[in-house]
This record gives sequence, structure tokens and C-alpha cells, in this order.
Amino acid sequence: MDEFSSYPPIDPNTFDLILIGTGLPESIIAAAASSAGKNVIHLDPNPYYGSHFTSLSISDLTSFLNSHSTPPKHQLSTTTTDGLDYTVLDLTTRSLYSDVEISSFAPETIAQHSRSFNIDLGGPRVLFCADKAIDLILKSGTNQYVEFKSIDSSFVCDDNGKLWSVPDSRAAIFKDKTLSLTEKNQLMRFFKLVQQHLEASEEEGSQNSRISTKDLESPFVEFLMKLRLPPKIKSVILYAIAMADYDQNDLELCKDVLKTRHGIERLALYHKSVGRFMNASGALIYPIYGHGELSQAFCRRAAVKGCIHVLRMPVIALLRDKESGQYKGVRLASGQDLFSNQLVLDPTFTVPYPPESLKGALEGLNLRDVKGNVARGICLTASSLKADAVNFLITYPPRTLYPEQSMSIRALQIGGSLAVCPSGMFILYFSALCDDAKQGKNILRSAMNALLKIPVSEVAERSSEDQNQDAEVKPTLLWSAMYIQELTTGHFDHISSTPMPDGNLDYNDLLDATVKLFEKMYPCEEFFPEVVSSPDSIDDEDDLGPPEN
Repeated sequence: MDEFSSYPPIDPNTFDLILIGTGLPESIIAAAASSAGKNVIHLDPNPYYGSHFTSLSISDLTSFLNSHSTPPKHQLSTTTTDGLDYTVLDLTTRSLYSDVEISSFAPETIAQHSRSFNIDLGGPRVLFCADKAIDLILKSGTNQYVEFKSIDSSFVCDDNGKLWSVPDSRAAIFKDKTLSLTEKNQLMRFFKLVQQHLEASEEEGSQNSRISTKDLESPFVEFLMKLRLPPKIKSVILYAIAMADYDQNDLELCKDVLKTRHGIERLALYHKSVGRFMNASGALIYPIYGHGELSQAFCRRAAVKGCIHVLRMPVIALLRDKESGQYKGVRLASGQDLFSNQLVLDPTFTVPYPPESLKGALEGLNLRDVKGNVARGICLTASSLKADAVNFLITYPPRTLYPEQSMSIRALQIGGSLAVCPSGMFILYFSALCDDAKQGKNILRSAMNALLKIPVSEVAERSSEDQNQDAEVKPTLLWSAMYIQELTTGHFDHISSTPMPDGNLDYNDLLDATVKLFEKMYPCEEFFPEVVSSPDSIDDEDDLGPPEN
């Protein structure tokens, strides 16, 4: 505690809401609650914003992964505070990262540029121009604090290891030289059917849906087969546009069968995103300086509405009322006690073996709903994977890397134009859902070997040579990190917990969980009252820094 004893006391010490951790869900809640007139304080033990959604330098990322993959020591300590009406229950943390592997193949180059990188901890991640996150950014006025640029293109791998461009519009289909005339006509007819169905569905009281209810509730892959679409077109639609995670051709073993209804919704999102903003050439955009900017942007919005932000301040304990046993507040590492009606915790926090009187309020904080794991990989190179593109997405559908590959893997290359790395260097993100570390790392290594020249793996390089697209020279790997991240869901009560970054490319599911949390806490309040904002200002250049702590 001595380290923090010189920290000035926080005044006032009573709030409507205390949030611990400045991850994206917590930052959105802080901004929404502040906009609703709530008295909010936002705490984070880290010296930077973003928590599990942050963007870090190479050295800071290495430190984060190493420290957060070490199992903490759980020590239970319940202390009765004489003269006060509450007792103290220690908060501890748990590891949500494991099997961290960090390799450097060019130490001097990496050391020279280490602080010039903004690497996303939860990547790969993009935003669709028409998705819920962009709508929220515009509605809340947060677009004043963040700027986006377009992802240039998307590619999908076929069974022969060749990368094909993903057509994202009618014009793109006509211009695509890799599609035959028959394939273009088939794709155009399918997109036309989807468009007509959506238009009919939007008409009030319309019963003229072009796709039957039976088909909408059937597996999407069966609907595509019913339309007699060829395997290549089906793969593009299922995995590169509808973003299916698991092999849809094996419905008995598939962990998440994509229904036609949801497939159509994802197609609609993709196509509505194309052309929404003048500065975005395709459906996807990416925040300049990395995804950590989103948390900072919502923290700025919260600060404007009166939220207090304090970094570098760990929270070490919960306070509970002696009589009722209910949550009362938190104790800081500085020794100060803060009080609130509601508490939102970073997902790493846990309360071991809570007393009987606290079990109701703390339910779920120890045994969270774990949905599985996501394997994440980060690679740094000094040349682009493709000579004619810089910022782009690659999807490897199931079975395209090796026969046992039962899930998709996505790779996102980002260059210096997005201010995340030095000019002439590139960041390549990988992710795939997995059951365990062995399975996850196998698929990461397979994708890396298919795309990159790895100095220490000549055998793997030769074995994947036939998968190298267009006979282009593979970039040489300079630095890499691989790790397994646990997927957890949030829990809502007087003490709530937010979810970890999921395995999706977008934030739609995370945003749904965040809105649910806010509505649970404040059922009578509007989630961000509408503010006047121009859609064209999504690329507003604003040089405001993050709120001061």
C-alpha cells in the first residue's frame, strides 16, 4: 500500500456507479451512465486505457501477456473494521490468458521500433460501416474523438490454397476477373433474391417474403445447396461474408449451425456497409491508432459528462454491509474506501469463497459462463503479403489449411497508413475459435506457415510452398506472439462483470451484452440520448488526448 499512499484522496467518495477496468464495455457503460446524469468513477490499475481491448507497444504487450498468463495466488481475507458498519472482502484476479509464446527473429529491428507500434490485444478486429458499433459511435457523439480508414479488400482461400477476392457489391462482381461468367450470374441472382427478400420484409404488414419461413429456419448451407450454388460461391458467402466460424458442411458435428435467417442478416449488414461513408471503399473500416482508441473515445465522452477517471490505482477489496451482507463499496490500494450503489468489474476479478450473505450478489463472478477459447496470433513483417494491397482481410474456411481444420481462421494485415506501425512495416493478426491450446496453436501455425517465411521453420515453409498465393514471395517473419484467451460472458447484478473480447470480427455481440447490462442497472434511463451529429463526421480529425487521470 506504501506505493499508493501518496495518492491524493478522491473527493467525493460516494457514487452511483463504480467501474473497474477501462475495457470497451466498461467505457461504454461509463459514458452511457454519465450521459444519464449518474455520478460515476472509472478506475483502472493499468497506466493506459483499454484493459483487454487496448492497443500496446511491443514491450507493453509482452509484459501484459506474461503477467496476465501467470495464475495469481488466491488468498481469502475477510476483515471486520472496528467502528464501521461494513467488513472488507479481498478481491483477487484470475488468469484469462494461457500458453503465451513470443518469438523475435530480428531483435535489433524490433528494439529500434518497439515503441512505434500500437498492437491490438484482442485482434483481429474490424467494424462494418453499417453495424451497431458505428451507429452507437455516431449517436453518442464519440466520433469526435476517433478517426477511421477503409480496409482495402477481402480475400478468401480455396481448397488449393489460392486467395480469391471477395466481391462486396454488384460492381465488384462485374469487375472480378477471377469469376467466370456463369459464377457471376449465379452470384448476381443470389444477391438479387436476398435484396428482394429484404425489401419485401421491410414493407409494413407484408406477407410477400421471397424466402419461406421454413427456409429461413433451415441451415444456411442447405438453402445455398437448394439454390445449386457451386462450392466456391458457397464458401465465399458462408465464411467470407456471413462469417461462419465452424464447418457448415458437417451439420452433425458443427458447434454453431448458421441458420438462413442469420445468414441473410449478415449478408444485409455486409452490403449495407458498402458505400455508407465516402472515405470507405468497401464494407470494413479500422480505427487509426488501433482499437484501443475506441475505449479512450468513450472515456472522453464520459469525462465530458462528469465521469472521474483514475489510472494506476488497483482496487483490492469489496466492502459489504455488516447487517445485510450486501455490496457497499470498494477499497483502493491507497487505503481509501469508495461507496456506490452499483459496481462493474473487469472480467479478471473474482471473489473466492464469498460468505453466505454475499452469494446472491456475487453469483457468477467465480464460475462464469465460459464459452470456450480463442487462439490469437500477432506477426510483424517488413513487407506486405500482397504487392498491390496494404490493409486487407483474409479468411481461411474450414478444411482449407489441413483436413482436420473444423473452424475458420481469419487474418488481418494492417500497415503504417493506419498509424499502428512504422512506415514500411506491417502487423498481421490471426484468430480462430478452439477447444484447447493444442488445437488453437495448430491452426495458427498452419496459417502463419501458409503466408509467411518463418526463419526457424524451413520444413514448414517447404510444406506450405504450394499454398503461397500467386507465387508471391512470402514476407519474412520478424516477431510473433501466440496466446490462448478464455471467452467469458458478463453477469448482471449490484455487482456486474463484463465480457472478454470474443472471437468475432465486429463488436455486435459485445455491444448487445453491454446494452443489456446498462438496461439491467438503469431500466428507466435511455441508453445514450440522441445528439446532433453528421454521418460524414465519422472520419472527423480530432486531436484531443484521453482524459487526464
